[in-house]
Amino acid sequence: MTQSLDRRTFLGSVTGAGLLGEGALAAAVTDPAAPPPRIERYVTLGRTGLRVSDISFGSSSSADPDLVRHALDRGVNYFDTAESYRGGDAEAAIGEALIGVRQRVVLSSKTKAWAGDGRHGMMRALEGSLRRLRTDYLDIYFNHAVNEVARMRNPEWWEFTELARRQGKIRFRGMSGHGSQLAECLNYAVDQDLVDVVLTAYSFGQDPDFYDRLRHLFHFVALQPELPKALDRAKARDVGVIAIKTLMGARLNDMRPYESGGASFAQAAFRWVLSSPRVDALLISMTGKSLIDEYVSASREGVAPDRHDLALLARYAMRQQARYCRPGCAGCADACPRGVAIAEVLRTRMYDVDYGDRDLARADYARLGDGAAACLACRPQDCAGACPHGLPIPQFTRDAARRLS
Repeated sequence: MTQSLDRRTFLGSVTGAGLLGEGALAAAVTDPAAPPPRIERYVTLGRTGLRVSDISFGSSSSADPDLVRHALDRGVNYFDTAESYRGGDAEAAIGEALIGVRQRVVLSSKTKAWAGDGRHGMMRALEGSLRRLRTDYLDIYFNHAVNEVARMRNPEWWEFTELARRQGKIRFRGMSGHGSQLAECLNYAVDQDLVDVVLTAYSFGQDPDFYDRLRHLFHFVALQPELPKALDRAKARDVGVIAIKTLMGARLNDMRPYESGGASFAQAAFRWVLSSPRVDALLISMTGKSLIDEYVSASREGVAPDRHDLALLARYAMRQQARYCRPGCAGCADACPRGVAIAEVLRTRMYDVDYGDRDLARADYARLGDGAAACLACRPQDCAGACPHGLPIPQFTRDAARRLS
C-alpha cells in the first residue's frame, strides 16, 4: 500500500468528474468469456496449521446448499456457521452440501456459552451442530459473539473444550467477537491461552492506517487504538486471526454507480484487510452466486489496494461515517443513564437496515432484554453527541425499538 491518493483524484471521485464517474454503471466483475474466478491464495491459521482460503464462506445470511457447492467449486475450502444461524438451517445446508467432501474442507461452528453455563449444556450444543452438519468433528469451535470477559473466564468453557478435543469432536477452539468490549475480550482470551483462532470484526473503517492516509484530504476521527494492538498480540502468540464485518455495513448497492474497470468496493475492502499483517483470512456472508464470484475475485497473492481502491473506500467511508456503528468503538459507553446498551442496539439495527436480515436482528435484539424501549419516551437524550463519529444515537435507538421490539 505504497501509493497515495492525491486531492485531485479524491475530489474527482467524489464529484463524479474524475476517475469514478458519478453516473457510471457498475462494470462486470469478470469478463463473461474469461474462466470463472477462483481462490488463488491459501493461508495458514497460525499454530493450528490449517490451510484455508483467504476469502471464505460465512453462512449467517443463507441456508442454501447450492451456494455452498458454488463456493466450493470456486476454491473456497473454509466454511463457517453457527447453531443460531437461520435457526440451525445454515448448519444443515452446509452439512448437506459437503457430503462426500468433508476431508477436503475446514469447518467451524459456534455457540454462545454464557458466564454461568455448564459444560454439559455446551456439549449438547456441540453435538447438535455435529448432527446438523453431518460430521463427527469440527476443525474449530467458537464461543460466539463474546462481549464480556466473564464468558471466557468461565472455567466450564475450558473444561468443555478440553473434553471435546480429547473425544475428537473438535480440533481447535476459538472466540468470535464484534461488540463494544472486543479488544478487552481478545486480550484476555489470548493472554490466558484460551484460543487457537479468533474471529474478529476488522475493516478498513477500523484501521487507523486508513485514516492516517486521508488526513490531508478531510477530517476523520480514528478511534479504537486498542483493537490493532489486541490483534498484534494475537499474532505474536501465533493465534490465527480471521476478520469479519469487513465491509463496514455492507451497503454494496450504494457503491455500484462508482465502480469501474471490473473492480468493486467489496474487492477493495477485502484487499485492504488481507494486506494487513494483523489478519490471516476473512469470512464474508455469501448470499448469491454472482456475489461469490465477485468476492473470490479479490483473492490474490501480494496484491495491495491501489489508488482506485482507496478512492472507493474513501467515498464509502464519507457516506457511512455518520450512520455506521463501528464494532468495538465503545465511544458511547455509559452515555445512557437508563443503561441502554447503545452499541449493541445499533448492531441489531444494522442487521435489519444494512444487511436486510430482520430475523437475525430481532433474535439478537430480543437477547438485550428491554433493548431500547426506554429511548421511545426519553426526553433528555443524554446520549446525543456521545458518538465521536457523529451518529444520531437517539434517532437510531428509537428506530431500533420501533423496528425490532
